[in-house]
Amino acid sequence: MDPQVLIAGAGPAGLMLACELARRDVPFRLVEAAPGPRPGSRGKGVQPRTLEVFDDLGVVGRVLAHGRMAMPIRATAADGRVTLGGTEPPAARPDVPYPASLITPEWRIEETLRLRLAELGGAVEFGTALESFAQSGEGVSAVVVRGGEAETITARWLVGCDGGHSVVRKQAGIAFVGETRDEVRMIVADLEVDGLERDAWHMWRHADGLVTLCPLPSTGVFQYQASIAPGQDPDLGLANMQAILDRRSGRADIRLREPEWSSLWRANIRLVDRYREGRVFLAGDAAHIHSPAGGQGMNTGIQDSYNLGWKLAAVANGASPALLDTYEAERRPVAAGVLALSNARLKQAIEQNGLVVRSDASTMQLGVGYRGSALARDDRDETASLRAGDRAPDATGLTTPEGGRRLFDLTRGGRFTVLTFVATPAFPGLRTLRVVEEPTGPDDLADTEGHLAEAYGHALVLIRPDGYIALISDAGDASAVPDYLAAIGVTA
Repeated sequence: MDPQVLIAGAGPAGLMLACELARRDVPFRLVEAAPGPRPGSRGKGVQPRTLEVFDDLGVVGRVLAHGRMAMPIRATAADGRVTLGGTEPPAARPDVPYPASLITPEWRIEETLRLRLAELGGAVEFGTALESFAQSGEGVSAVVVRGGEAETITARWLVGCDGGHSVVRKQAGIAFVGETRDEVRMIVADLEVDGLERDAWHMWRHADGLVTLCPLPSTGVFQYQASIAPGQDPDLGLANMQAILDRRSGRADIRLREPEWSSLWRANIRLVDRYREGRVFLAGDAAHIHSPAGGQGMNTGIQDSYNLGWKLAAVANGASPALLDTYEAERRPVAAGVLALSNARLKQAIEQNGLVVRSDASTMQLGVGYRGSALARDDRDETASLRAGDRAPDATGLTTPEGGRRLFDLTRGGRFTVLTFVATPAFPGLRTLRVVEEPTGPDDLADTEGHLAEAYGHALVLIRPDGYIALISDAGDASAVPDYLAAIGVTA
């Protein structure tokens, strides 16, 4: 069967998109030029909203098992003062099941997504490079090369998840607007360390810059990071890394071992001028790159694919092609905001000589939303705290005929869900959750602790497959649900 979608690039964004398509039975092919999984920790921070995405995909348990939530930071200032922060991780809230970021190496995230993809019947075609493509009004014809042999793949859509040097972006003629700042560089490496406890993320500030050692959970290595100012030695050899650590930490008892992986990071800050060219889309680093300050990059790419995946599947199954126009309309402003945030954090780090700012509400991505989107409809005014387009909050303390549950347990699986506090007619084919005093039917639940009503009010709510509110009606207008789905051409 010809694929509906050809995905180029099997990093986090490409793998997430493949999983989204696979669980909806949309044929695809996922090609990756590299001969196998990429080494190296690279991005290591998973934000709370991304953990919710993984919960919906059914893999959050694996991710949590290989990470550490809210890792403490032990910071040593230039004058030798030591501070320890983050020793008490914030407690979960009824509406937020994962209240802090998780530290885990990026290769673990890719490993988890590959395992999930295999469970769903998909696989990565490693050692397969996209060489060229041409598109028409009906689809895309792409040439891929594997082992020196060329193959032509025809698909309805092509999605470039092939990173900052994206072949897809370049051949589509999409501008990557921004700058490269060679004066801002950083050595990053994975290596074993002798003489240092793994109980915290260790940071040292010095007149020369910052050096950090972060223990990577579920591994025996630390991630080493050292800022490199103009005129400083950027060599990736062990001797240079050790010399930087000795000088900036003021300690001689910490010994580094030969790096398992290393890279010299440069500050590239760029955003595409559009996410789409005809039947070609971009996601992840192919669409936006920025500094790691704030820990946003991998997370933003995963959520690009979470947004795009259900829309491609819906159109493949007969929804209006206009639904795909909402991908750029919703995600590009998010990426622009991420670039602004990471730029501000990078500027602060430079001004404060490498002071790393902990994650906070601005980095957790729980506030990312799509108010004003063509897919957001409600009858609330602007004073309402929860509107269509917002992330659908979780809620604990729910009782069903099967026992106690939380809302995310009931909405998992990437489908439209109706949540209603009022008597409404049936919504054929739609998953419907009815709030009642005494649950008896399979769709019934009781809001035992009141958290659901506190989050949503007594409204009629339609939740999108990606966990955002499509429709919210305080008037309880049941006809709004089929009208909404008909407008975007989606069948329940």
